[in-house]
Amino acid sequence: MIMNRNIDFISKAKIALCLSVGIIMLGIGSLVVNRGPNLSIDFVGGTVIQVSSTNNIDINKVRDLLSSTILNKSEVTEITGMNTNQQFRIKTNLKIEDTTEISSIIMNSLRDYNPEIRAIESVGPKVGKELQYQAIYAIGLALIMLMIYIGFRFDQFYAMGSVVAIIHDVLITLGIFSLLNLEINLSIVAAFLTIVGYSLNDTIVIFDRFRENSQKDLKLSLTDLANLSLNQTLSRTIITSLTTLMVVTILFFIGGEAIKYFAFALIIGVIVGTYSSIFVASPFMLYFKSRIKIEEE
Repeated sequence: MIMNRNIDFISKAKIALCLSVGIIMLGIGSLVVNRGPNLSIDFVGGTVIQVSSTNNIDINKVRDLLSSTILNKSEVTEITGMNTNQQFRIKTNLKIEDTTEISSIIMNSLRDYNPEIRAIESVGPKVGKELQYQAIYAIGLALIMLMIYIGFRFDQFYAMGSVVAIIHDVLITLGIFSLLNLEINLSIVAAFLTIVGYSLNDTIVIFDRFRENSQKDLKLSLTDLANLSLNQTLSRTIITSLTTLMVVTILFFIGGEAIKYFAFALIIGVIVGTYSSIFVASPFMLYFKSRIKIEEE
């Protein structure tokens, strides 16, 4: 528990806003330079081949051996896991329907290292495009439904503050992935939706306490009520965030390649979501409330 706390969070909102805008602009700039996020073959179509080898081979050697084949522009990454055999994932934008041909190319190129084809997966461009639309639709629908829910549970000012915070979290996470040139696949889209839910949960707890305090005869301004509510829920916010952060950090380091970047997205989301619940959602909610109040007067 954090005792005897009386932190003036709202007065620091402008500094936090400048920090957020700076990070978001960096991310948007990276997206513009890179002509969009680094989409996986889930969205653009292509072929993924998973290969294992009983002999130790450097990943750069694999790239060199494939450089004289049609896989010369493929992305080759090493997969870490519990399997004792060395494993690689080869991703190419080529839509290769003949799996026998691609298997032969890899087996011949890596023949000195006892290769074994573990899996070959293909995604067509039409399917990839549909998945792009579905991902955007899912995130957009989630935002709309959450805004409606909060609007009914609280009021439109709480809803607007919550949605601003959620958009803030998604943009920062997407921007960091773009800056690090990390791939966006279906699991990362699932992570974005998880981040939305996590951030909203924390925000609702704070807003609920704000509503309770505003119904009491405390004779405090909106800013003082917000600071009081944030301080009263601070222990819960920190404990919940640290516990969640601990779990996703463990997943990142020992969860294996399959969920590594899903966990990384959640690490960013937990940190940014906690920050936005305090320094974005509440200040924007107060801003919208105060603007309407001024207009009514």
